Amino acid sequence: MVGPHPQGILPHPAAPASMEVAGLSQDTLLQLTLKTLHFAGELTGSGLAERLGVPFPVIEPALDIIKAQHHCEIVGGALLGGSSFRYRITDAGRTRAALFLERSEYVGVAPVPITEYQSYMRRFRDATPRSATPDRVREAFAELVLTDRVLDQLGPAINAGRSMFIYGPPGNGKSLMTQRIRELLDGEIAIPHALEVEGQIVRVFDPVLHQPLPQPEARDAIDAGAQPDRRWVRCRRPLVTAGGELTLDALDLASGSSGGCYRAPVQVAANGGVLVIDDFGRQKCAPQDLLNRWVGPLETRVDYLVLHSGQRIELPFQVLVVFATNIRPSDLVDEAFLRRIHFKVFAESPSVTDFLRIFERYCARCGVDFDPALVEDLLQQYYHPRQLPLRGCHPRDLIDQALSLADYLGRPRRLTKELLRSACVSYFVDDREPLTEYV
Repeated sequence: MVGPHPQGILPHPAAPASMEVAGLSQDTLLQLTLKTLHFAGELTGSGLAERLGVPFPVIEPALDIIKAQHHCEIVGGALLGGSSFRYRITDAGRTRAALFLERSEYVGVAPVPITEYQSYMRRFRDATPRSATPDRVREAFAELVLTDRVLDQLGPAINAGRSMFIYGPPGNGKSLMTQRIRELLDGEIAIPHALEVEGQIVRVFDPVLHQPLPQPEARDAIDAGAQPDRRWVRCRRPLVTAGGELTLDALDLASGSSGGCYRAPVQVAANGGVLVIDDFGRQKCAPQDLLNRWVGPLETRVDYLVLHSGQRIELPFQVLVVFATNIRPSDLVDEAFLRRIHFKVFAESPSVTDFLRIFERYCARCGVDFDPALVEDLLQQYYHPRQLPLRGCHPRDLIDQALSLADYLGRPRRLTKELLRSACVSYFVDDREPLTEYV
């Protein structure tokens, strides 16, 4: 289907020239063709093929059967062959299509056989470059103030493409760090609209989770094999984030009301990219249950999902899983699980020097003057007496709060001791005095 690429990135899969090359059964194409006509009413052969994402010769055998069974009729078109004819569904065809829709609600681009997807992902794994160098890591995380120790832990983990823990106190940029990881993932990936396995359809491409890139141009409109396979979407390597809403059900196939059509779970949607489990430990499922579910895939890079029929299907698990948490990892899982999460990155709290750098950077972003004496006053007069720990998010939050107060009071947008101290009073919880309970 695809061949080696000189830059180590796979080219887009080539369009199939026939039904056999597409790897789809005649029955699958017949059902999709008739259901598409059911909703469209009337289409040209080329328009129908475009909706199914395949060249016309792929669906022509199915159309011939539909015509022979009087489920559609030709109502016009040029003398250029079947692709230019206009096909209209008949009443008998609508009845048949309704039966097909009861079996499977899927209508859209023709699926890719699961064996073809498995082959593509194996080739993708072998062709993907590992190019997170120290310079590139520092460039990708340039907006964050991180120590060399943290940066030099992130780089090898990204290159290895294995699982990692990013842990540490809240407010030190763990979520921002996970967003930057994708910047170090070179290349692109082809994501199928849907997969076909034993007559069942699994939707994979999700416009909410995936970012399409411009499709490659067809080199020769006559030679179907030279065209890109429109059943696949050319995308950036995905970044999928799941937070506290994640449940164990989201890791399995989800089916529609009529059955016969499934939605791929989050780890399949993230294949070839990054899956971030944010706020790990605060999900609706127990951390140990989540890792029990993935203990095999994290080791073997293969996941097994179950259809309603009980049939198990094998899917690649080629995803960099990042667990971000402000809970101690040892409080979440035992040593055996920690061993399977190969890399652990501690997002430490900033030093005073780093705190000043973060403060200066955010002042520049807000267009206000930076005065280190103001920060020193803040530390001496507010942080130290209350033994408040420094957090990477504090400069941003306090500056925003101080400027909002200045706007409210009608004062110039510049930082002062009074504004910053007032921002602290409204930002931090003061628990030195007990709350009085009124009856």
